[in-house]
Amino acid sequence: MDIGIAGLGRMGWVHARHLLELEREAGLCRLAAIVDPDEARTRRFVEEHGFSGRIFPSVEAYCASGVCRATLVATPTEKHREHTAALVRSGHRVLLEKPLTGTIEGDAAFCAELDRDSPDAVMLAFQRRFDAALGYGRDLLKQGAIGRLFKIYSALEDSGPPPDGYQSPGILPDMSVHNVDEILWFAGRMPDRVMAVGSRLYNHRVASCREDFDDAMLYMWFGDELLGQVQVTRNHVSGYRVETILYGDEGQIQIGRFAQNPAEIVVEAFGRRGRTEPVARKIFPGGNGGAGAPEFVDRFGPAYKAEAAVFLDCCRSGAPFPSNHHDGLRAQQVIAAGMRGILTRQAAERVDAGVATGES
Repeated sequence: MDIGIAGLGRMGWVHARHLLELEREAGLCRLAAIVDPDEARTRRFVEEHGFSGRIFPSVEAYCASGVCRATLVATPTEKHREHTAALVRSGHRVLLEKPLTGTIEGDAAFCAELDRDSPDAVMLAFQRRFDAALGYGRDLLKQGAIGRLFKIYSALEDSGPPPDGYQSPGILPDMSVHNVDEILWFAGRMPDRVMAVGSRLYNHRVASCREDFDDAMLYMWFGDELLGQVQVTRNHVSGYRVETILYGDEGQIQIGRFAQNPAEIVVEAFGRRGRTEPVARKIFPGGNGGAGAPEFVDRFGPAYKAEAAVFLDCCRSGAPFPSNHHDGLRAQQVIAAGMRGILTRQAAERVDAGVATGES
C-alpha cells in the first residue's frame, strides 16, 4: 500500500524512518511520497535513508498528483487543520500527529467539521495506545491482577528543554496530552473534576523556548472512586523518564521505571504486602533512535511503528480507526479545564513560620 508523509521536521523525520522500516522489514507499505518545502532537508533524508519516491513542495501539489490515498501528517501544528482538511477533501485517510489544531476552540470546530463531512477519515497519533508495555499492563488490569482500580499515576519527564525554535502551547497542552489520553484509555471515561498546578523551577532559565511552566501536575477525579495524576517536567536532567503506576485494592502495576536504560521497559504487578515475588513480570524492548534522534524515540519507537502499522491495516480494510479526532478533543478538554484554574506558588497558602510551642 502506498503512503505519503507531509512534514519532515522533528516528528516527521521519525515517522518517515519508521514507514521505511515497515516497507523494508515487513512489506506493509511503500513510502511513495514526501511533502516538505525545505529542499535541503528532503535532500538530506534522501541521502541518509535511500528514499526513492516522489518529493512535493506543498500539500496542494501532492493532493493534485493522486500518488497516494493515505498520508501521515506531521507538519507544524498551526498547519494541521489546513493540511488535514485538504487531504481529506482529496479522498485521503490521514494519520495526524497530535494535536488536532493547537487550540481548544480550533479542536472543537475541526471535530464538528469532520463529524459532518468525513467522520472516519482521521486517526490521531496517540502512540501510547499501541505501546506493548502499556498494553500488557492494561491486560493485567482487565484480568483482575490488582483488584479494583482506584488511582492511575502517569509521569513524563524530559531531560532538557524543547529544541530551539519550538513553539509550545504550554507544558500541559504540549506534554501531558499523551498522559491524559493514556489515563482516559485506562479509565474508559471522562473525569468530572480537574485541577492543575504549575511551577517555574529550573529549565526556563536555560531554555530558548518560551513556555508557561517547566514543571506541572494535573489531578483528574472520576467521581469519588478513581483518581488520575499526571506529572510532567522539563527538569529531569538524569534522562527521559516515563512511568505509569496503576493502584488497586489488591496491589499495583508498575509500567516502566527510570533506570537510565531505555532499551528495557519493565512491567511488574505486585500483590498485597507480604508477597515476596511479583504477581507478573515482563520486559519489553525500547526503540533505537540513534544519534541525534529525540530521546522519546528510545522509549516509544516500537509504539510509533505499531501505530503506523495499525493505520495501514485500517486503510487497507476500510475499518474505523482505534483512535480519532474525538480522543484528541477529549484530552484537550481535560487539560483546558485544569488550565482555567491553574494554581501557582503565588496562589498557594502562606506557611506560618513562627516558632512552634515547645521548641528549644
